[in-house]
Amino acid sequence: MVNSSVQLLSFIFAVTGWIMTITVTVLPQWKVSAFIGSNILTSEISWEGIWMTCIYQTTGHMQCKTYDSMLALPPDLQAARALMCISIFLGWLSCTMSCCGMKCTKCAGDDRQAKASISLSGGVLFILTGLCVLVPVSWTANTVVQDFYNPNVPIMHKRELGQAIYLGWASAVILIISGAVLSTTCPHNERGGGGYHRGYTGKGFPVSRPSHLASDFPKPVNSNSVPLKEYV
Repeated sequence: MVNSSVQLLSFIFAVTGWIMTITVTVLPQWKVSAFIGSNILTSEISWEGIWMTCIYQTTGHMQCKTYDSMLALPPDLQAARALMCISIFLGWLSCTMSCCGMKCTKCAGDDRQAKASISLSGGVLFILTGLCVLVPVSWTANTVVQDFYNPNVPIMHKRELGQAIYLGWASAVILIISGAVLSTTCPHNERGGGGYHRGYTGKGFPVSRPSHLASDFPKPVNSNSVPLKEYV
């Protein structure tokens, strides 16, 4: 019962991490304006995501524009697009497989071995999903930090870490931990049995048969060794 509760709780956290991954992919706050130097302009804030750039004004008006060319993007944004789309697909596949392999579902019937394999595969896919989220988020954060401390980059082009970066790190950690827990809580195979046993099953006692009983059976009579007599 405790194992099933932990499995269900881990699945809920994993689905939450997958929803956070979708949110990170859509949000444009991957890179935000850095207000440094003597000339600080607070009338508008620039946001840069993996799909569009937005300018948010203090009046509440916001303008967004998608990137015109994908090939003109820097390598970190191109990799972020590909990996985030892959993570969304892997997250959907992980949710489907983990739901089928959980103990509280009726999928795969009472076949314990099949449920264990499905649950283990779902947990591993959740871990891969978290890694696919962690790589682009960390790569983009590293690029932002390097450009911020690079003296050759103009002040107006310097950026800071946006909210999507921190949300991406949180979703990656949740996915990896939830996937690891799901992989360890899958039902293990019992020795000599491959299915769930409902109710109480009595313990069987082995019945040993003496070996000397086989020699006590009467041997068939060979008619060739007994002389035949005729009776009148």
